[in-house]
Amino acid sequence: MGKFKMMSSMLAVVVISFMLVGVLSTNALAKKYKVYLSMSYIGNEWQNEAENMVKAMAKHYRDKIDFHIEVSGPNVAKQIQQINSMVQAGADAIIVYPISPTGLNQAIENAIKQGVIVCAYDSQTTAKGAYNFSQNQYEQSRFRAQYVADQLNHKGNVIGLTGVPGTTVDTEQTKAFHDIMAKYPDMHVIAEANGMWSLAVTRQKISELVATNGWDKIQGAWVECGCSVFTGMQLEAGISPDKLRPCGGESTNQNRIQMLKPGTVKGVSPVYRPVGAPHASAGSPVYAGALALKMAVKALEGGKIESNTNLPITAVDPSTVRLCKSGTWQEMAGGCNCFDPSLVPVGFYDAIYSPLTPEVGLKAALHGEPE
Repeated sequence: MGKFKMMSSMLAVVVISFMLVGVLSTNALAKKYKVYLSMSYIGNEWQNEAENMVKAMAKHYRDKIDFHIEVSGPNVAKQIQQINSMVQAGADAIIVYPISPTGLNQAIENAIKQGVIVCAYDSQTTAKGAYNFSQNQYEQSRFRAQYVADQLNHKGNVIGLTGVPGTTVDTEQTKAFHDIMAKYPDMHVIAEANGMWSLAVTRQKISELVATNGWDKIQGAWVECGCSVFTGMQLEAGISPDKLRPCGGESTNQNRIQMLKPGTVKGVSPVYRPVGAPHASAGSPVYAGALALKMAVKALEGGKIESNTNLPITAVDPSTVRLCKSGTWQEMAGGCNCFDPSLVPVGFYDAIYSPLTPEVGLKAALHGEPE
């Protein structure tokens, strides 16, 4: 009897041990990666949409990651502090919009040394070991500036509206603008202002430039944000659609809707409507942060990703603009590149589609929800 009791006790111990191992294994499997989004400048609709798309991708991976967001504003020191805190809090991956290509290097490289995956999107970092998901900003801007020069037959006065200083986006885009204008002796940049990638700021700055120069002295514009504002202000001033100045700018929906032939789709205001405007549109891909998160998860799970992912440029002008009537992912995959104004808010940025991110589409950009 004693021997039987001993064997029963030993069996119970074995069973309990297996149960504990099972519980521990289940807990290990259930452990989620801790992923942070480090945002810097957040002063425009592009950043809002980009954040929404990262949130949507995070929801797609909700069973694999715990997701956190911190915002530093355009402040290098604060973004450094936040990145350091993320590492101390046990971050497995950090998705970052770097306010400076070099200013965060020490903090990022320290994070990488401690095993953290760091992925930068849109604006680049030069930190060793980090991953960049961005577009060739020089080529994107070159297309827009060349369009304006060609529309003016390489002769005329133009104004320039730049973006957030210190970012690789602004630096490269501004350089391309000046390089194109310098090719033509009769092209003159008569004024520049900093629009800070904000439609409201851009409107204020253009008002100041027009007050100084008058519309008669301005034959065209290159902007990092605000072709729709530039054209809208001309319409408000009574300039007829056939006399609109050419503009090379970003990928806002209003910019592209203004390119469409009159009557293509119902407008929402006298300035937000199809007028056949001579615009060139190419903008930073809004999905870049979502793709960076997707690739970070892949890396955390042992997959290999490229150190630099160069995202394609979607260049649109009046000959290639195409309306999305419903905004489904499948419709975007078919080649449409602007949206019925009834589907999206004023200021919406259209560059949300990528075949690399079928998990996110219009619902993601608008509401932070995956497909």
